[in-house]
Amino acid sequence: MEALQWRKRPTLKQPVMLIAFQGWTDAGGAASSAATYLAEAWHAWPFANIDAEDFYDFTSQRPHVRLNAEGDREIVWPENRFLAASAPGQDLVFLIGSEPHLKWRSFSQCVIEVATALGVRSVLTLGAMLTDVPHTRAVPVRGSTTDPRLAERFAMARPRYEGPTGIVGVLGNAFAQVDIPSASLMAQVPHYVPSTPSPKATLALVERVTGLLGTTVATRSLEVASIAYEQEVSEVVAADEDIAGYVQQLESRIERHDVVDPLEEIPSGDALAEELEQFLREQDGQS
Repeated sequence: MEALQWRKRPTLKQPVMLIAFQGWTDAGGAASSAATYLAEAWHAWPFANIDAEDFYDFTSQRPHVRLNAEGDREIVWPENRFLAASAPGQDLVFLIGSEPHLKWRSFSQCVIEVATALGVRSVLTLGAMLTDVPHTRAVPVRGSTTDPRLAERFAMARPRYEGPTGIVGVLGNAFAQVDIPSASLMAQVPHYVPSTPSPKATLALVERVTGLLGTTVATRSLEVASIAYEQEVSEVVAADEDIAGYVQQLESRIERHDVVDPLEEIPSGDALAEELEQFLREQDGQS
């Protein structure tokens, strides 16, 4: 069976491809939620998928069993779907799925095949990472690209990060080899609420994408969810004096503009935990 499975090839005019994966760089589910939100808002329809068989360790990411409308059991496998849409003034191709475990170069070639077949003119990859930002402030979204055309057009920086990468990094290199310019958008999510879905970061990514594309989409539901998210997290934080003090320190850092661009150095989970522990030790020493 071919890994790339076409249903029907859409006819699009110089589309932009938007890519988001659940997994390593999807903190708070923000990136995958943003791509899904835009796909639904613009009535995207599926036209191809990448079969899961060659690309996943099913003992790490197990398929699910569900009952269909007739009561019969079905197996739901990890999915990577391509969808097409026409936003105001711009055709789009979406790739939404889960970061694969295996054969990243082969997986990337499936994506490149779709992009070249449909005449994709540029690519935006969406991500979100846990870092030391407060939930009470606007969500920073950093843009980076190695392509000088996109860097000049969108005032994006060239990344200088070195270290472990994910499938997005591998795809960026693959697109460069076929001369399709690509850029990355990375939202920052507070690391002290790591398992909480972040509609606030989702909204920030949606707004950044539509701004770059020069198009629009209704965001009222995300705005309402973002307000509720901030209120709920604030209530949890307020119940813990130590964490509340740490958040105030982060807020002060933002006000002093004492921040590090996460695209220059992505902090590890251990590093963020150590920073929080260090703060709490200092507070204990002052009491």
